[in-house]
Amino acid sequence: MLNKPVLVESVIVFIIVLFVHAVVWDRYSWCAVALAVQAFYVQFKWDRLLQLGGAVFQFRTAANSGLLPASMVIPLLGIVMKERCKSAGIVYFERFGIVVASTGMLVALFLSVIAVGVTKPVPTNTCILTGVAGSIIIYTMKHSLTVSEVIEVLEVLLIFVYLSMILLYLLPRCFTPGEALLVLGGISFVLNQLIKRSLNVIEGRGDPIDFFLLVAVVGVVLLGLFFTVLFIFMDSGTWISSMFFHMMTAVLGLGVIMPWLYRLIQRNPLFWLLQFLFQTQTRAYLLVYWTFLAASACGVVFYQNAKRSSESKKHQASTITRKYFHFIVVATYVPGLIYDRQLLYVAAVLCLAVFIFLEYIRYFRIKPFGQTLRHLLSLFLDERDSGPLILTHIYLLLGMSLPVWLFPRSCAPKGTLSGAGALVPYSGVLAVGVGDTIASVFGSTMGEIKWPGTKKTFEGTMTAIFAQIIAVALILIFDSSVNLNSSYAWILASVSLVSLLEAYTTQIDNLLLPLYLQIMFMA
Repeated sequence: MLNKPVLVESVIVFIIVLFVHAVVWDRYSWCAVALAVQAFYVQFKWDRLLQLGGAVFQFRTAANSGLLPASMVIPLLGIVMKERCKSAGIVYFERFGIVVASTGMLVALFLSVIAVGVTKPVPTNTCILTGVAGSIIIYTMKHSLTVSEVIEVLEVLLIFVYLSMILLYLLPRCFTPGEALLVLGGISFVLNQLIKRSLNVIEGRGDPIDFFLLVAVVGVVLLGLFFTVLFIFMDSGTWISSMFFHMMTAVLGLGVIMPWLYRLIQRNPLFWLLQFLFQTQTRAYLLVYWTFLAASACGVVFYQNAKRSSESKKHQASTITRKYFHFIVVATYVPGLIYDRQLLYVAAVLCLAVFIFLEYIRYFRIKPFGQTLRHLLSLFLDERDSGPLILTHIYLLLGMSLPVWLFPRSCAPKGTLSGAGALVPYSGVLAVGVGDTIASVFGSTMGEIKWPGTKKTFEGTMTAIFAQIIAVALILIFDSSVNLNSSYAWILASVSLVSLLEAYTTQIDNLLLPLYLQIMFMA
C-alpha cells in the first residue's frame, strides 16, 4: 500500500520540477522529468528494502528513503545555474552548470540502479523505467558534454561510490538514502573540484574564498576518516590517545591543509585570513556582534543543562527551546547578508570546520572536553539523531550557508541577480530561519488541524508562509541591493510550495528546504 504522505511529498516535488521547467525548457528538461519519474518508482523500492532490512547499509529508520526529493536537487541546481550564467554571457560557468546537472543525474541514477538490483523479485516495470531514464540521460550527455567534462562526471561518480561504501559503513543510521545522496554527492563534487583546481593552478586565477571552502570541507572530512581508522586499533578515550589526536590534528593542519591552501591562493593562508577578517571597520563590528551571539547560544546550552540537572535527568529540550538556535542563526546571518556577504561566506566556512571538529571530539570522547560535549548535547537530541553522530546543528548551519556558498557571484555582475534571484542568498534565512521555525512554534502551540498522515498542522504551514512574506518585505526595506522587479507571484508560489514540502517531508528539512527555495528563486 502506498504511503500517502510520501505521495503528497512526491507531488510537491513534481510541481516544483514542472514550475522550474516551465521557465527553463531545453534538452535537459526531458532528462530531469525522466529522472523524476523513475526516482518516484524506485523510491518505493527503497522504502520496502528499509522496512524489510534488505538494504546493504544501515540507514536512518524514522523516515522514508527520500530518494525523489534528493535526486532532483543537484540536477535542478545545475540547470538553473546554467540558465542564469547563459543569460549573463559567462560561458565557463554555463558549462559548469551543465556538468553539475549531469553529475547529479548520474549519481541519482546510480543510487536507483542499486535499489533495483538488490530488490527481490526483480521489479520489471521499475527496471524498464530506470533503463529508459538512463538512456535519455546518457544520450543527452553524449551530445552535450565534451570529453573532459564526461571524465569529470565519471570522476565524481567514482568518488561517490567509494565514499559511500566507507562512510555508510562507518556511520550507520546517520542518513536516509536521500540524505546520503545529497551529503556524499556534495562532498564528492567538492573533492573532485579541489583535485582539479590543485592540478591546474594558475596564479591570480580564482577567488581565494572559494579555495578556502574547498580545502576546509575536504580537510575536515579527511581528518575524520584518518582518526576513524586510527581509533579502530586504539582506545580513543584515554589521555594518550587524546594527546595524539590533538598532536596529529596540528600536524595534518599545518603540514597538509595549510600548504595545500597556500598552493591554491599563492599566499600565507593565516596572514590572508587575518587580513581578510579585519579589512574594514564593518567587519570588526560584525565579528564582535557574532561573538556575542555565539556566547548567547552557549549560554542557552548551559542554562538548559542546568535546568535538566535541577529537574530530572530525563528532561529533554522542547521544540520551542531548540528553535532558540534558529532565531540566533537568523540574527547572525541577516546582518552579514546585508553588510558583508564575503565575510559571512568565510565565517560560515570557519564555523562549519569548528562544528565538525567539535563533533569529532564528542564522538571519539577526546579529553578533556569529549565527555562534557556528550552530556551537554544529549539534551537536544531528537529522532533524527539516531546514529553515532549528532548532525542536526551541522545541518542547520549548512542550510543557512549553502545559498550563500552556491550563489553564482560570477554570473551576477552587480553582486545580485534580477527578480526573485535577488533573494537567493536569503533562501536559508527564509526557509529554515523563518519558515521552519514559525511553523514549528505555532504548529506545536496553537495548531489543531493536522495535515493528513503527518504531525504537522495547517496553522503552522499558513503562519510560516505569512511570516516568510513579511520577511521578504523587511528584506526589501533594509537591503537596498534587492530589486524583485514585480516577481511577487513567483515568490509567493515558491514560498508556499517549499512550506508544503516542509509539512510532508521526513528528510532533514534544514538541508532540503533552502536548496529547493534557492532553485525556485534562481529559475
